[in-house]
Amino acid sequence: MKVSELKYERITIETISERVTEIIEQVKNAKSVQEVLEAREKAIKLMRDVKTAISLSYMRYTINTSDAFYLAEKDYYDEVTPQIQNHFMEYSNAMLDSPFRAELEKELSPLLFKSFEIQRKAMSPEIISEMIEENRLITEYSNLMSSLTIPFRGETLPLPMLRKYMQDDERATRREAYEALGKKLEEHSQTLDTLYDKLVKVRDKMAKKMGYKNYVELGYYRLDRLGYDAGMVEKFRDNVLRDIVPLVARLKTENAKRLGIEDFKLYDNDIYVPGGNPKPILDKDGIFAETRKMYHQMSEKTGDFIDMMMENEAFDVVSRENKWGGGYCTHFVNYNQPFILANFNGTSGDIDVMTHEAGHAFAHYMTSGNRFSVELEVGGMETAETHSMSMEFFAWKYIDRFFGANTRKYKFMHVFDALSFIPYGTIVDYFQHIVYTNPDMTPAERNDTWNRLEKQFRPYLSTEGMTYLSKGTRWQYQMHIYEVPFYYIDYCLAQVVAFQFLLASRKDYDDAFKRYTEHVSRGGELLFTNLLAEAGLKSPFEEGALESVAKEIEKLIHELM
Repeated sequence: MKVSELKYERITIETISERVTEIIEQVKNAKSVQEVLEAREKAIKLMRDVKTAISLSYMRYTINTSDAFYLAEKDYYDEVTPQIQNHFMEYSNAMLDSPFRAELEKELSPLLFKSFEIQRKAMSPEIISEMIEENRLITEYSNLMSSLTIPFRGETLPLPMLRKYMQDDERATRREAYEALGKKLEEHSQTLDTLYDKLVKVRDKMAKKMGYKNYVELGYYRLDRLGYDAGMVEKFRDNVLRDIVPLVARLKTENAKRLGIEDFKLYDNDIYVPGGNPKPILDKDGIFAETRKMYHQMSEKTGDFIDMMMENEAFDVVSRENKWGGGYCTHFVNYNQPFILANFNGTSGDIDVMTHEAGHAFAHYMTSGNRFSVELEVGGMETAETHSMSMEFFAWKYIDRFFGANTRKYKFMHVFDALSFIPYGTIVDYFQHIVYTNPDMTPAERNDTWNRLEKQFRPYLSTEGMTYLSKGTRWQYQMHIYEVPFYYIDYCLAQVVAFQFLLASRKDYDDAFKRYTEHVSRGGELLFTNLLAEAGLKSPFEEGALESVAKEIEKLIHELM
């Protein structure tokens, strides 16, 4: 069935409350393990219904943020989702407190019960009002960014289309595009600062209400992180500073000379190839046609997957006014249907959509029949991003059909950009740790913090002289910072794993892809670190892992130059 034809029905908080109450009573009054398991099946059915309704309504809101009906639906779920989460937390508490817990863990999974324990730490009825306010503020930010239009050379462009000029071959054009963005952000600077300040304060209030020192610990629990904590992330961050930052700084400086640039600026950072970054040689229809061929050649499973996606029209990639400005993959559980939203702009990023986001979609496709796929999904966010980032590299075998004579240049740019991303992603995460540890920081102090981290982790780059952005405001259009605190480090962890799959694929593609497919299909069944061990890969938290991967990637970058 085409995604546009999928039936949407609001699931009301009253219905959810009634059904959860019945399930909880059945768990509490159960006389056997079997009766608890029967109650769990009812809970899973309800979870499927809730997730499907919320995902469908959100998708239809993002494809047109001015659609009054789906905006109202999003507002409704913003209002009731905290209550929904509280109801399901009460259910998980009943499971945790069941006298049959030991038997249930054997019958089900200790990992599931560990997730239940984290849910208990992440949610309390006391913070429902703050969660509602948080959702309202996030929606306000999302609406602002999706409606942002920027005057540029006689046109009025949404941010995704301006990004094309931000990566233009001509340096003057790039600078002009960044200047245009800076001026537009400056027009909304008070709103952007106020929104973030309110989000930080309301999240800090949640944490304090629940007895935490600050939002950092609560934020990790809300992301349902099962295998690592803030201390492990801090160690990873130190290793990035030691093993990745000097390498990226050296490579960037070397490459700047190849580009003929002496004063490396923010608007130069996404350019890697003299004469301009490679662009797809195909239009949208051509990209879709070759993508279908590529996945059929990869394997039978990926072929079946892409046929389903294409036939059900599970993509929306055309940029337009009032469309949400980012990109994502979601999943409509009751229909076993992934969906991808993106904004094509004629850059290599269009191909990344067909690999990265399709990697997410493939993971949903491969895990939809897993026992715990509704409760634990494809795994944590770090696992999910491993699926997508690794698929980007498995596409290298076929990438010439998208870039033709510039294939080598694309590979150079892709792997260099991926390595360069790790320091940036670390900045995003570190910035949030500092902000939420110091929730009373002023806007100026937050901007100063961003600039200080830039100098520490990207010392080769400058924003000097750039309108507004020189103040340290680059973070304001990184949507994750407003919308999903602490998510961003997952990309960095996943990038380290994806590099290992890339290196393995260059030695034995078939073996590496087989291990990848097994890794994807096991998502949600094991901890991140255990999944990596099963696939024969190093954990990003392992001492020396970054250093060894960085050395191999440096060799590859020089080989592709």
